[in-house]
Amino acid sequence: MNGTPFPRARLHTLYFLGHVADFAPVFLDTDVDMTRVLAHRAAARTDGEAYSTLTYVLHTAARVVAAHPDANAAVHRGLFGHRVRSFTGASAKITLDKRLSGRRVVLSAVLPGLDTASLADIQRQVAHYRDGDPERMPEFAPVRSLQRLPEPVGRAVFRLSRRSLARREAMMGGFAVTSLGHRDVHGFHSVGGTTLTFGLGRVEERPVVRAGEITTAPLLRLNLAFDHRVVDGAEAADVLHEVKESLESLAPYTTGPQSTHTASAAETAAHGATD
Repeated sequence: MNGTPFPRARLHTLYFLGHVADFAPVFLDTDVDMTRVLAHRAAARTDGEAYSTLTYVLHTAARVVAAHPDANAAVHRGLFGHRVRSFTGASAKITLDKRLSGRRVVLSAVLPGLDTASLADIQRQVAHYRDGDPERMPEFAPVRSLQRLPEPVGRAVFRLSRRSLARREAMMGGFAVTSLGHRDVHGFHSVGGTTLTFGLGRVEERPVVRAGEITTAPLLRLNLAFDHRVVDGAEAADVLHEVKESLESLAPYTTGPQSTHTASAAETAAHGATD
């Protein structure tokens, strides 16, 4: 037999791809003018707060997704047909570029309660997983356990763990956000195992037309993959549009107590999702 055994450090990815084989993904994309986000980010930095682009998208998308219960849901195909479960609030899965067992791998983490979390709270959760060591973090113990199992057993364990709709949100998140913006990638589409998956590219100055004149603006290519089994295109388009509008209308950063300036941003996102 030719070839070598599949890398154990990537077995969880192999099992995950089997899980998403039933998905019926449809892809949308838009450009987001990040002028207000970058201004907010720069002002926050002078006040000792450092927020990533991912954090802003999580903060905004969570509030939009929570306002769309039909899209904030998951589906499971059982022996007697499909069942759908809607989630309360909004949690998100993020992807992480890590090294595990000496190999570069993609790992994921679920951040709960994002629809009521401040920017600072979300950034702390992102930083916890971004800076942590997956060889030691208890959150990644299930992945490490999967590596030690024979492949047929590991695949069966993974499949069984994802069957319960009641546990789906805690294990996979209600929606997913994944980014390759650290490289010169304009945008990309990914199926994150959730009904909605947002893909982030790089923020860069690109030509735009304003009042009939050509100028430039810092644009983010924001992609959305949605599972057509759960939601139709019109509502998915509404979600993408509302996330775009909320990011573009982000309230200015204000100094003072944390609750003041993060509440301002949260209110702007919520208004953008309903106006």
